This record gives sequence, C-alpha cells and structure tokens, in this order.
Amino acid sequence: MNFTSRLAKILVLSVFCITVTVPQNVGAASVADTLRVPDALPISRGDFVRAAVKVLRMNVGNGKSALPYVRVPDALRPYIETAHIKGALEVFTDDLQLARSITRGQALFVLMKLQGLSGNETGLTYEDVHSGTPEAKAVLTAVRLGWMAPVSSKYFGVRRVLKGTDAKSLLRKVVGEAEPTRTAPTRFQTTAPTPNISVTVKSVGTSSSSKLPKAQILEAIWSYIGDNFLYTEDIDSEEAAYSAAEAIVKSLGEPYTTFLRPAGINNLETQIQGVVTGIGAQVEQRHGILTIVSPLRSSPAESAGLKPNDEILKADGVDLTSLPFMEAVDKVRGPKGTKVKLLIRRDGEEFEVNVTRDTVRVPEIEVTWQDGIAIVLLMQFGKATENDLRSTMEGIQRENPRGIVLDLRSNPGGLLHAANIVVSNFTPSGTLVARIVSRDGVRTDETTQPPTIRSDIPMVVLVNEGSASASEIVAGALQDHGRATVVGTKTFGKGTVQQVIRFNDESGLKITVAEWRTPNGRQIDGTGLQPDVTVQYDSERDEQMVKAMEILR
Repeated sequence: MNFTSRLAKILVLSVFCITVTVPQNVGAASVADTLRVPDALPISRGDFVRAAVKVLRMNVGNGKSALPYVRVPDALRPYIETAHIKGALEVFTDDLQLARSITRGQALFVLMKLQGLSGNETGLTYEDVHSGTPEAKAVLTAVRLGWMAPVSSKYFGVRRVLKGTDAKSLLRKVVGEAEPTRTAPTRFQTTAPTPNISVTVKSVGTSSSSKLPKAQILEAIWSYIGDNFLYTEDIDSEEAAYSAAEAIVKSLGEPYTTFLRPAGINNLETQIQGVVTGIGAQVEQRHGILTIVSPLRSSPAESAGLKPNDEILKADGVDLTSLPFMEAVDKVRGPKGTKVKLLIRRDGEEFEVNVTRDTVRVPEIEVTWQDGIAIVLLMQFGKATENDLRSTMEGIQRENPRGIVLDLRSNPGGLLHAANIVVSNFTPSGTLVARIVSRDGVRTDETTQPPTIRSDIPMVVLVNEGSASASEIVAGALQDHGRATVVGTKTFGKGTVQQVIRFNDESGLKITVAEWRTPNGRQIDGTGLQPDVTVQYDSERDEQMVKAMEILR
C-alpha cells in the first residue's frame, strides 16, 4: 500500500452541508420541522443561524443588502442579514465559514443577540469561559434563563460542538416549545463506540500495534467510574475521551504530533487561511515547552521583540510546561486588545514581556522593486501562495526583472503543496523538490508546471533561523539544483511532514507521517539548512538584503 492510499484509509471526514432553500414567510414551524439535522451530528453555523431566525419568527432580509462577510450562499443571505443587523455574528470573523460546526458558546451568543439581550459577566466562574470574550456574557445569560446547563461545576463546555439533539433542545427552551416524549438514554456507554467518531482498528491496519493497548482495562476503569464515582456531576465523558487521546499522543514524545480538540483544529485551519488571533507567532511544543518557530510579520509578538527559539514558560503566571499543547496555546491566545504577561527563556536566561493580543492578518505575498530587481516576500505557505503566487510571478516576468530576491526570512512554513508551487516558478517541469521518507518507503515530490521566470534571470533566497519547514524545502531545492544563491543564517531545522486528520466530531490528529530531505538527500530535521553565504542581520542596516543586491548586480 502506498503512502497516499494509506493516509486515505485512516482519514475519517464528516461533511456538514448547509441546506439551501428559498426563504418564505416565517411561520410558526416547530423546531423539529425547522432544524432537520440528525441528533448525533454537529450542526453547522449556517443551519443554526437560519433555524434561530425562523423559530424566533423574525423578519428576514431581502438578500440584497451589502454584507461585510465573504462566501455567503445566496439562499442564506436573508437570514445572515437579519443576524448581522442584530450583531449576532460578532462571535465569528469576516469569513463566517457557515459550513463549519457551531460551538455551544457561539450558539448562545447568536441567540442572546437575536433576542436583544445584552448579558453580563457578574459571577463568571467557569474555567473554560474567559472574561471579555463574546461568549462570556452569553453563557451567564443562558444559565440564568435556563437555556443550557454547564457540563460540570467547573466547566461550562463553551467550546464543545453543538450536536443536533442539543441544538433542538436549546431552541425549544428559548421559544418555550415542549420537548417531545422520548425513551430515556442509557446512563453510560462503555462497550459501544462513540457514534460520531467511526474509527475502527481495520481502518488503520491489522497489525497488533494498531489495537488499543490495555483496552479492556480502560473500559473497566470507565465502567467502574460510571457505577461508583461519588461526584457524578463531574463525570464528563467527552473530556475523559479527549484527555485520553491527548495522553496517548503525548506518550510518543514527538513534538509535532498532537491531538487537536475541535477548537485546536479550527485554529490550525484558520492560520493556514491567513488569519491569526493572539500574539501572532508560529509555535511548536518541544520537549513539553511551547517554543516560538517564528513571530509573524507586523504581529504583536514581533513588536514585543520575541524571536525564533524563544521558549514560553508561563502566561499570566500559569506554568505552561505541564500542559498539553493546545491548552498551553489557549493560555497565550485571547481576545483582541487584552494583554498577556509571558515568561520567556532565551539562551538560558529568563525574562518577562507584556504582549497586547490582536487579530493578525497574514498577507503572505508582498512584492517590491529595487533597481529593477523584484523582491518577493513570502510570509507563510498558505492558500494565497498556493493559489496566487504563479500569477504574481507571471506579472513580474512581464516586467523583465534583472534578478529575483525570494525573501523567506521568518517564514514558518505551511502547506507542502505550496512549497512545490513556489519551486515550480523557477525550475523546469518535473524538477525534484524533495524526497519524502515514510514507513512505506521513499517517494519523490516533483513539479508539474512550467516555470514562470526565465532560467537566465539570477535569484537569491534569503533565510534565517525563523525559516522553517516549507521554507527550508524551497531553499534546499533551489540550492541543490543550483538555481539560487542562499543568503542569511542557518534555518530552523524542521524536516518532518505532518498530516492533519479530521474526525467527524471536528477534533483531529496532527501526526508526523514522514521526513523530507533535499533533492540531494540532505537531512534537515534538527540541523537546519546552511546558507551559501552567511550574513548576520543588522536591524539598522539590512546586511542580508544588501548582500543579496550585491550578488544580483
């Protein structure tokens, strides 16, 4: 079985489609008629907003108003218009991502705003609800009005995905509709698999190593807890499952393999799309310590002076070294405008720095010119690079440049395919980009498109200690093929490939599945890429850029 087909076997996806119908006059339809979603499946943002507007019998828009959002289906626009006017969509970004599952906290905020309630944060005690967030006031409003109960005395469950059955129950409580008669569910499910995550041993292989270790003991523990644990209100099956998954993955001791709760995988995808909320830094967990790979350009992290390889030990006094990856990240993240005090360790010395959080939009591609030389700055390898770079480079070629500077400094990487796209602009079709070493053997990654830049146009690639992953793939490939001179300092040294597997409860697994090497077989992981010309950066005079210009002139 080859590398690609094996990944396809273990990838369990759930596609949540938004049902699109032409809106009619809103009548007194029941919740069940309005929200036709299977009880066990998550509900999408679009379906929930539409259902909420309908069951609350609100006047819908005409679908023609200008909206500050992207990718809104025409059939949903009238409901989105209504929700927008009420301020009910402020809990989302300008890309509403209406097909994505809605969380409990987001749903409560939407309902609070649609009802015209302001809410307050007095008496907020739940550890997973942070003061100042849009959901905070909505949570206490929901508890006060009896819309939704917390999962335990300490946790509300604000980030849990809202399932169909819970969404219907919530809407019924808001509009005062009686619950339908139903058979009481079994109190604990200890032998059957969780219905919304359909992963079986056969779907990942048949070897004994694929079987859950100590499965009978784990089931016996959970069964005994269900029958005998005194504090029943603290039994949280979802938290137990996620904690167990995190513990299994953590036992591997590999810094780039992590279990992602629903919020974590959403954050990962959002970053790839080019939007980051928080301090604006690419981070990884190394030996249990949150480590900065690279601060993003024009981010709060960069403004605060944070650098690649800085270790974040504490956030607002909370020790991050004992927390799972996403919990540690969540302590650093927070609402726009709030401050976080970080304890940083750099080269063995510790110091504190205050960072004001913000929403960081990463433009990815920036082109400037100097003396007929095109300077192409790539800030990460995301969707913009994948989709737009080739047309950008075609435009540069039409200007007949004297040379090209590809600036990959402090670029933390991203999509492997985007790296292939970058290399394809400067080398012939069929050029070897990297050798991918996996358990199934070695495969090669090659370009499939012709170059956009003539081969006689010289180029320089700029790198530094913040250039990682896909940046190193590109620099290494162009260096091995003799297409560019690499200038700067030794790169970060991340030479592994991660696959993100999404399960149908919107949790996921980011797992290291391969190691990449340069076309000439050089291993980069842990060692980094050595430039052809080593030049240290000087903040007063960009000596690295100066050297690049000297080479091209």
